[in-house]
Amino acid sequence: MKDVSDENYYLVREDVLTESMQKTLEAKRLLQNGEESTIWDAVKRVGLSRSAFYKYRDTVFPFHSVVQERILTIFLQLEDREGALAELLRTVAEAQCNVLTIHQTIPIQGRANVTLSLDVTAMTMELNTFLQTLKRLPFIESADVVSSGAY
Repeated sequence: MKDVSDENYYLVREDVLTESMQKTLEAKRLLQNGEESTIWDAVKRVGLSRSAFYKYRDTVFPFHSVVQERILTIFLQLEDREGALAELLRTVAEAQCNVLTIHQTIPIQGRANVTLSLDVTAMTMELNTFLQTLKRLPFIESADVVSSGAY
């Protein structure tokens, strides 16, 4: 049996995948999201044979699914108001982000800087949507990505 560590992996654009590979990815997405409950229903919905699904299911993956740890660091400027940090952290938690580190400066002239490092592996929304959600909080003056091993 071939050792997995001897295998080569490649990152390719979706448009160069075969139609069967693309349909396999779609069927896997339907199963993962609970839109279909059986392989039979998923492959039927995308127009793929079960044999093609089984051929590719363990060999083709969306890029985001192979990233083991996704860390996002965000720098925020907030108004110094009671409960602001708690509401910020609640919003982060609602997006299924895990706070790894947090640093808040002492408020000066009614403003504080906060740097958050987040594990976004289980995040339930796209990065841009998440940033827009943070920026819509009434006490957030700015929210900028400092670094991202996330995307």
